[in-house]
Amino acid sequence: MKNPLDNVGLTISLGVLFAIVVILLPGTPGGEFNNAGLSRWLHAVTGIFWIGLLYYFNVAQIPALAAANADHGGPGGAGIVKYVAPRALLWFRWMALATWLTGAWLLGGRFLDAFMLREGSVVIGIGVWLGSIMLFNVWVLIWPNQKKVIGIITATDEEKAKARRTATLTSRVNFLLSFPMLLTMTGSAHGLPF
Repeated sequence: MKNPLDNVGLTISLGVLFAIVVILLPGTPGGEFNNAGLSRWLHAVTGIFWIGLLYYFNVAQIPALAAANADHGGPGGAGIVKYVAPRALLWFRWMALATWLTGAWLLGGRFLDAFMLREGSVVIGIGVWLGSIMLFNVWVLIWPNQKKVIGIITATDEEKAKARRTATLTSRVNFLLSFPMLLTMTGSAHGLPF
């Protein structure tokens, strides 16, 4: 029998199953559906996926590719571009969408108030706007350009270089925006740290 930890999908499924077991433990409010709790948990899980990958790209992969490409005679970054980047970008873009959707679900009837920055919803509203800008950047700027970089769309070397620069700078914008976005997302529920 194969170890389920050798498969990412099975590991995720087991993690969700284990979370359900925790909910059903004595002393927890298990057995009763809690829409807000479920949406908050899914928003947190998908957000960790999304922002974790954003941080990975900006702190590890982009600098590593730059170093690999500058290392003349070294192995280069072809393995990362061919094997790592497509998989990471798949999870990245879909978790961005899932995070935004679960955030909208979590806000429920307060979504429009937050989006319109109405009184009592300004802090979370700023987070909603930052998250929306970041989602737009993922799907409209980063992903279309990365498709050229990783070879899904045929492009000349010049087009790839331009696409790489656009995707990198847009990713850096999202990296920068993630700090105030996380502040407002957590600060709306737990108070700002100042």
